[in-house]
Amino acid sequence: MAIVPHVSPARWRARIYPGDLAHTGTVRADLRADLAGFPEDLVEAAVLCASEIAANAVEHTRSGDPDGRVLRALFVSEPGVLRLTVVDDGARESSPEIPLDRTPQEWLTAERGRGLLMVAALARAWGSYPIVPLPFCSGLGTAVWAEFPLPPNGDGR
Repeated sequence: MAIVPHVSPARWRARIYPGDLAHTGTVRADLRADLAGFPEDLVEAAVLCASEIAANAVEHTRSGDPDGRVLRALFVSEPGVLRLTVVDDGARESSPEIPLDRTPQEWLTAERGRGLLMVAALARAWGSYPIVPLPFCSGLGTAVWAEFPLPPNGDGR
């Protein structure tokens, strides 16, 4: 039985990474360090999702441009729920839409975007939202989030 460490406050320091795929290893290592003491299955699921979402940000958005960045946030969004959020620098003109509503057949035949299927399988829930939800601010950045259940340990987590 794993013991979930007490987290107070239930928010970790946000981390900013250069927008280069070479830094996804650092994203993974930092997340493992931040979640030290948590159950290994939770840590591994969060690390895989963070790696996939950060790599997507670098590959498909302005985060992958020179001087691009990716921000990673981690916090307990509600009792018993860990939320991982990755924020990109905004869409490129060629950026694909985030595939949220695919049929099972569309997932099977998709040439790209199947990493998000892994995120959907590992996370309790996932989604995305624009950083500034105003029509004239579209493309300023997107947050992609994934939530993971925390095991109870007597204090609601």
